Amino acid sequence: MRILVTGGVGFIGSHFVRGRVHEDTVTVLDRLTYAGNPANLEPVAGRFTFVHGDICDAALLKEVVPGHDLVVNFAAESHVDRSIAGAGEFVRTNVLGVQTLLQACLDAGIPRVVQVSTDEVYGSIDTGSWDETAPLSPNSPYAASKAAGDLIALAYARTHRLPVSITRCGNNYGPYQYPEKLVPLFVTHLLDGRNVPLYGDGGHVRDWIHVDDHCRAIRLVAERGAPGEVYHVAGTAELTNIELTLRLLDALHAPGQRVEPVPDRKAHDRRYSLTDAKLRALGYAPRIAFERGLAETVAWYAAHRPWWEPLKEHVPLARTGLTP
Repeated sequence: MRILVTGGVGFIGSHFVRGRVHEDTVTVLDRLTYAGNPANLEPVAGRFTFVHGDICDAALLKEVVPGHDLVVNFAAESHVDRSIAGAGEFVRTNVLGVQTLLQACLDAGIPRVVQVSTDEVYGSIDTGSWDETAPLSPNSPYAASKAAGDLIALAYARTHRLPVSITRCGNNYGPYQYPEKLVPLFVTHLLDGRNVPLYGDGGHVRDWIHVDDHCRAIRLVAERGAPGEVYHVAGTAELTNIELTLRLLDALHAPGQRVEPVPDRKAHDRRYSLTDAKLRALGYAPRIAFERGLAETVAWYAAHRPWWEPLKEHVPLARTGLTP
């Protein structure tokens, strides 16, 4: 199979690529923004074709997209705090970029497309879980831009019969995640003897899934999912942020005094929760228990300082919530 992976140098995209290059012909298209780290693909160097480019570049896509059997779009601006500070790049990539890519796929007659999205498009839910029919109610500029991209994808499926499916997933964790996200930020701070910034009262609830399970779900949707349909990928552990923080402190034998409460994020969603019965009907089940996955992730960061130390220099204090 010939696969085009857009945003394939980022955290989730690179994991997907590393898992496919041994059996498929893979092309990676990536703009190489701050979160696109070529070191993520060093373990499979020489086994894929790399194109440095932007999904907003229609002329480039006209050259790159044709000839592939599957296009998977991971390309996105994805950090909520950055979207609050400035939404322009999020709208550009997550909305205009999606439309430009889908049009290129339509023009090229691509037989299968998967748009990778997020549970944040639904806003916040106090109890229960969302299924795929839940109304979209995003609260952050990031979530709104992803919701808009999803609606464009569904419109292309309905109007043009483009064979595109959408996956929506909860919070991912695992190796190679850029250290502005909660798990790698907290782990690397603790490894450096620094405090960790906990938003508000720490009671915000997230459903965590290992990146490997997420990528297996995406592969399954690409193979068996129906065009024009949305599929949820639920997590394996629903935890408050303080519960997760305490587990990380315990894993690194750090004292509770290392937690530094910081002012809450604007419009911070209280809880996310998905039900993934639709995906499980296709044969999906997660394989990585949270306890094992988190322990292996902590151990990976402890063993890979040369990977994350240069990146931490580019995570501003404003992104960590800590004062100088």
